[in-house]
Amino acid sequence: MTTFWIVTALAVLAVSAPLLLALLRARTEIAGAEAFDLKVYRDQLSEIDRDRARGTIGEAEAERLRTEVSRRILAADSRAHQPGTGRVGRGPRRVAAVLVLLALLGGSYALYLRLGAPGYGDLSLGTRISAAEELRATRPSQAEAEAAVSEAPPSQAPAEYMQLVTRLREAVASRPDDLQGQALLARSEAALGNYRAAYAAQRQVITLRGDGASAADFADLADMMVLAAGGYVSPEAEAALDEVMARDPHNGVARYYGGLMMAQTGRPDSAFRIWDSLLRQSEPGAPWIPAIAGQMPELARRAGVNDYALPEIASAALKGEVPPALPGPSTEDMQAASEMSDTDRQAMIEGMVDNLSERLASQGGSPEEWARLLTALGVLGQTDRAAAIWTEAQQVFASRPEALDTVRDGAARAGLVTD
Repeated sequence: MTTFWIVTALAVLAVSAPLLLALLRARTEIAGAEAFDLKVYRDQLSEIDRDRARGTIGEAEAERLRTEVSRRILAADSRAHQPGTGRVGRGPRRVAAVLVLLALLGGSYALYLRLGAPGYGDLSLGTRISAAEELRATRPSQAEAEAAVSEAPPSQAPAEYMQLVTRLREAVASRPDDLQGQALLARSEAALGNYRAAYAAQRQVITLRGDGASAADFADLADMMVLAAGGYVSPEAEAALDEVMARDPHNGVARYYGGLMMAQTGRPDSAFRIWDSLLRQSEPGAPWIPAIAGQMPELARRAGVNDYALPEIASAALKGEVPPALPGPSTEDMQAASEMSDTDRQAMIEGMVDNLSERLASQGGSPEEWARLLTALGVLGQTDRAAAIWTEAQQVFASRPEALDTVRDGAARAGLVTD
């Protein structure tokens, strides 16, 4: 690195040397303007003599002209020989030379620090792509990444809820082929921050569903694996993302984590294209929007896009004008605990619904979550409460007809409106 700075400094000096020498060199010859004037006046004297010889002008006129031109010659010669004429003081010349040199050096390094990459060698595009492919192929596995991540702190969930989850774990352990139990266990462990246990249960869900496993199943698996690895997209998580994209090429979770993987493996250009496209196609409230929006300016710079402007939806998310989506119980969650007692299952479902309701009331959420809450309340038979929330939702989404239509679907499932 030291060699680089020395070479660049010498290059700047070589380029600036002619200009600096011109500034520093003393000028002793007669000033150019006076020398030119003297030449013109001498030519005029010769012309006057020729005109007098040809008889074009008289003797008296010729003498008057010669006197006038001679006076001008004396004045110009006097100016040319005045002290300091044709010279610039050494002090100003040296100051100018120093300023020019500093401007060239400072400007060159400032431009490099802005557009260059200090500390990195000169790499061709092909070399960088090859290095990124090697990094991707040799990156740590899921197990290695998890080993480097500290254990999550104990959950602060209510004791009653923790007791229910403990019973669910015991029930699933004794019946590992219980699809509904495994699905509920995966979501419950994820809600508690036990992502390793969560994706282990989710893998079992996918195994039990076989060919019927959906894109959402694999997206949940990839999400839990990335969270278990501290935000790192491992080769195993990438395989899950490939399964998602094979079933649903427009899946937002897979596209978000796909861009994250590209950014982590030295391909900011690919990550930028993936995320920019995802931002422009996402609905307000999508959970990945705030995460992407906060990283896009730096990612754009790394991708060589210097005039990037965030889409309006991303700018709004950064300002807190669009609340992030929050997880909540799905219809499948509410019917998954078939092996639990009716009392325990009801308590667990009500706890999840209450949690979602409180968060939507305090932080807001996406229209899909409002619809999910209304559906859940309808299943629980809490129609009065659902009706009150439906009334509130109509006010919240009054200016967004498409979002209100999504919430209306949930109200219809709860029996509050008819299609």
